[in-house]
Amino acid sequence: MDETFSRNIMYWGEETQEKISSSHIAVFGLGGVGGFCAEALARSGVGELTLIDFDKVSKSNINRQIIALHSTIGMYKTDLFKERLKDINPKIKLNIINDFYTDEFDFSGIDYVADAIDSMRSKVNLLINCHRNNIPVISSMGAGNRVDPTKLYISDISEIKDKKAPFVSNILYQLKKNGIESGIEVVVSEEKPLCREKISELEEVTTRDGKNLEFNKIIPASTPFVASVAGIYMAERIIQKLFF
Repeated sequence: MDETFSRNIMYWGEETQEKISSSHIAVFGLGGVGGFCAEALARSGVGELTLIDFDKVSKSNINRQIIALHSTIGMYKTDLFKERLKDINPKIKLNIINDFYTDEFDFSGIDYVADAIDSMRSKVNLLINCHRNNIPVISSMGAGNRVDPTKLYISDISEIKDKKAPFVSNILYQLKKNGIESGIEVVVSEEKPLCREKISELEEVTTRDGKNLEFNKIIPASTPFVASVAGIYMAERIIQKLFF
C-alpha cells in the first residue's frame, strides 16, 4: 500500500485505488474551478492527467486560484501545475498542453473530461465534441458572479433549475442548435448571479499551430468560495461515475 493514498484506500479499498491509478482524465482550463479539480484528481490518485490551458497567472487570479501567488504572477499555469502535481504524486503521468483548445484536440485514451473553460465559444465546442464522440464530460456553469457554494448542485443540462441565467442560457441555446438537449452533466448554481460592474475585453490568442484567434471575453465577478467548491464537485463526480 502506497501511504500517499492510504486514507483513500481506507474508504474505497485497494482495488478501486488501483483502478483510479489506471485512469486518464483531461482538465480543460486551470483557473479557479479547473485548478481545484485537477488537484483533487491528483490527490485521488488518478494515474494520468492531461492539462490544457494557455494562460499565465495574473494578479487578479490571487483571490481564488490555487496556484496564484504574488510569486507566480506571469508564469504559465500549466507549468505551475506540472510542478505542483508532481510534488503531490511523483508517479503521476502529466500531459501538458500550454495552448488554447481547438478542434484538433485528440481525445484518444481519455476516460473523462472536466470542462472548466471560461470562454463560451470554446466551451460549447468542447461539449459538442465530447457529446458526439461519446466522451464522458462534466462542465462548470455556475461559479462566476456568485458567493454561496452551498447553492451549487450537479445536474444534467435538461434538468437545470434556472435556465435563464445568462451564461447558462447562452450555452444551452448553442447546444440546442447542435441537437444537444441532454446527456451532459454540469455543476451549476441556484444562486442568482450578481456583478456590480460589467467588464469585457478583447482577447487575442495565437495557438501553437499558428492560428490567430480573437474573441470578446466577459469578465465575471469571482469570490474565493464558489470556484474551488465547483472544481472539487467536478473531481468527486468523475471518480464516482468511473469507479462506483
